[in-house]
Amino acid sequence: MPGLALVVGVAGCGGHGGSNMTAPLTPKVTTVGRTVPAAPADGPLTISSPAFADGAPIPVQYTCKGASTAPPLAWSAPLGAALVVDDPDAPRGPYVHWIVAGIAPGSGSTGDGQTPAGGSVLPNSAGQSAYGAPCPPAGTGTHHYRFTLYQLPNTYQLPPGLAGVQAAQAIAGAATAQALLTGTFGA
Repeated sequence: MPGLALVVGVAGCGGHGGSNMTAPLTPKVTTVGRTVPAAPADGPLTISSPAFADGAPIPVQYTCKGASTAPPLAWSAPLGAALVVDDPDAPRGPYVHWIVAGIAPGSGSTGDGQTPAGGSVLPNSAGQSAYGAPCPPAGTGTHHYRFTLYQLPNTYQLPPGLAGVQAAQAIAGAATAQALLTGTFGA
């Protein structure tokens, strides 16, 4: 799909909630398989949630212990974007909970359980084209869930047939910048 922007959401272990403005180019952020520059200081690439602050616990209603719905999000992206939600603390390596591609340039927001308007949901690590709520295995402690908004070139096209970690890696590899919101949840 020409001009496809991806939003990948992964609900997993680990994360910092809240609003995050992107930092200058100097800092690097390690993502699923790749380190890319943070959003430019003069660029408006941001992601936040009114439900939790960056680094804070994700409210139970957005986890497998509650309604398992996606949390509300707000973002700004100067170019097309993709959202990937993943859990880097998963026992078998990063687990992708949600991928949304085709996020239009500009500012946007969603309510509880909504997908960004116009976005396409790709299969997560469970093979489902849906939000997979945070649900770490018992006894694995607190997990961090990274909601990473990747800025993508306007002409970017995700190779067909990718899902889960492979799709997230392809998106991270094509990204020109990123913004990060992390929330936590423990079993």
